[in-house]
Amino acid sequence: MTRYYEDVEIGETIDCGSYEISKDEIIEFAEKYDPQPFHLDEDAAKDSFLGGLVASGWQTACLCMRQNVKHMDDRQFAGARGVDDLRWIQPLRPGDTLSVETEVVGKEPNETYPSIGNVTMETIGHNQRDEPVISYCALGMMERRDSAE
Repeated sequence: MTRYYEDVEIGETIDCGSYEISKDEIIEFAEKYDPQPFHLDEDAAKDSFLGGLVASGWQTACLCMRQNVKHMDDRQFAGARGVDDLRWIQPLRPGDTLSVETEVVGKEPNETYPSIGNVTMETIGHNQRDEPVISYCALGMMERRDSAE
């Protein structure tokens, strides 16, 4: 069933599944986008305040985005306006499983584009020990049913 702005309710939660990250993925991402020693080199990471190799916070955010898109493909998203309150609470390490849950916390019509509505969604990612790793509020936009008819 295709879901539009009108179908989304504040308080609705979506289990966006989980993803296990590998050491190789962490290093590959870091080489391309965040080449800091604690993302690239196990020995250097051991000597850092993190005590070992960790994923970039940006990679963790990207993994959350992947899980959100994968598990909300019935929604008519029209893009995003940004992200508020992004927090990297603790590091994601090789072999960790990131589980993602998203809750709709707000919605309002878009004043500039009446064919879409603004939807605010709080996303939290936990590791396999149910410890929070990341949180943020995504400012999404969804098509309105009236504009699709």
